Amino acid sequence: MGKKPYRKVVVGGTFDRLHLGHKVLLRKAFEVGEYVYVGLTSDGMVKDKPYAGMILPYEARLRDLLKFFEVNGYSNYRVIKIHTAIGFADRMKSLEAIVVSEETYKGALVVNRAREERGLPPLDIITIGLVKGKMGAKISSSLIRAGLIDPFGNPLKK
Repeated sequence: MGKKPYRKVVVGGTFDRLHLGHKVLLRKAFEVGEYVYVGLTSDGMVKDKPYAGMILPYEARLRDLLKFFEVNGYSNYRVIKIHTAIGFADRMKSLEAIVVSEETYKGALVVNRAREERGLPPLDIITIGLVKGKMGAKISSSLIRAGLIDPFGNPLKK
């Protein structure tokens, strides 16, 4: 395997009901970075999300992430609990890139603005396209929580 373009990359999210979109995002992070920092949202941060009451608790989301990393043979990572949208990304000088989806691209701009204010270099932004399910709609945790699709984007029969 050749050298990866970045030494340290960051990716963040709630990663509730780890679905295909999450997996594509995480695989991309490991593809481009030698070491991946994962910002995982605290329970307090998710209370305003759609179907918030159905979001799995932090420990369960963390367990699912760790299982995914293990199954894929990823060992070069660190999961850090975050309490704000920027998390630790504006304080970690050695970060070089951030991996986002089209949907969370604006978050990367916010992170870069915060880094700039602290005199840190901006992160390169690596964007993946949204992963669509069989219905053509994007695969999202809120649609899964609503019972409309499964984690692969297949419609669930009512």
